[in-house]
Parts: sequence; C-alpha cells; structure tokens
Amino acid sequence: MKHIDKADEPAPFADWKRQNIPLGMGYGELHGDVKNGLHAALMREQGWICCYCERRITQADSHIEHFCPQRGDDACPKQDLDYRNLLCSCQLPHAPVPKEPRHCGVLKGQWFSSALISPMDVDCEGRFRFAADGSVYPADNDRDAKMTIERLGLDIDKLRKLRASALQALEDLPGNKVQKLLEHPDNGKLQPFYTTIRQLLA
Repeated sequence: MKHIDKADEPAPFADWKRQNIPLGMGYGELHGDVKNGLHAALMREQGWICCYCERRITQADSHIEHFCPQRGDDACPKQDLDYRNLLCSCQLPHAPVPKEPRHCGVLKGQWFSSALISPMDVDCEGRFRFAADGSVYPADNDRDAKMTIERLGLDIDKLRKLRASALQALEDLPGNKVQKLLEHPDNGKLQPFYTTIRQLLA
C-alpha cells in the first residue's frame, strides 16, 4: 500500500459542491463530466495504481472508493463528498461478478473500522512486508495490518502472482536502475506494485 499524498480537489468538483450541497444533493447526484473528472484526478494523484493493491488501473476498470463508506453500520455519510475520503480502487463494484476473485474496495464494500490502514497515512508503506513469491504480511506482527490484508484480500493468490511477475520482470536490473524507474515514472504512471518493488529490489 503506497502512501497517497492528497492534492487539492479538482475545481469543477469543488464548484459542483458549492452549488449543489445547499440544495441537499450528495454523492448519488454526482454525474457526467464532473464525476469523470474527479475519477481521472484521483487516478492521476495515485499514479494510475490502485489505492490498496497497487495494480495498474484505468477509468474503465476502477471505481471511486469511499475510504469510510457512505452506508453501513460504521458509515460516514457526511464525508460522501469529502475529497480526503475519496480514493480510486481497482475493479468495478456493480459489474456482474467475474471469475476473478474480488479484492480491495469491492471486497471491502460497506465494511469499515478505524483500525483499517489508510493509504493516506504517511507510515502505511512500512506496515506491510513483501516476499519474492508475491505474498504480503504484516510488519512487526501489526494486528491492524493483518486485518487490513484480510479485509481487502491483499494476499489472495491472484495478487501474489501479479506481484511475483512484477518482481521477476525487473529482477535482473541493478538496484540503481530500479530506483530510477520508481522515482521517474513515465507520464506520471507509477510502477505497478511500487511498494513491493521498492522493498525487494531498489
């Protein structure tokens, strides 16, 4: 889980809120170009990788994620339009369930706990450890990291294989070249599984 440094919210989104929140409108009424622009801004802010697993994402295969959900027992309905509560997670929540397993924001659904590790926490990267086979586990027996891995499905077989493949593709490069790839992303697009690569190869 790579730390996300939140930027200022997109101006069209801020304008929409100023005009529509006084009318009682919420996230459910956000549509069209403003919502698409918000989605694009979140992807750009994250370097086009999922906020949780760090897979490469596009607008067609990702969704706007409410870190603290809009509904459910521990929901934060007043944060439904709070830019600091919005992220971009892989997979489409309303698509028919495909053969691939659900993970990240789709698996999390409406569940929430204050112990869930946030990618906006500056120390989030150091709370997880990765292995060459692509597995992920908590650093220092961190209970919250263990729960986060389980609740988001971060150690499922699919993601382990993807991380292992990302490592294998770069394993013959010297560490300084790997570091350069990480520090100088092409068109702002971070290396998928950035944190795994940085821990094990850079």
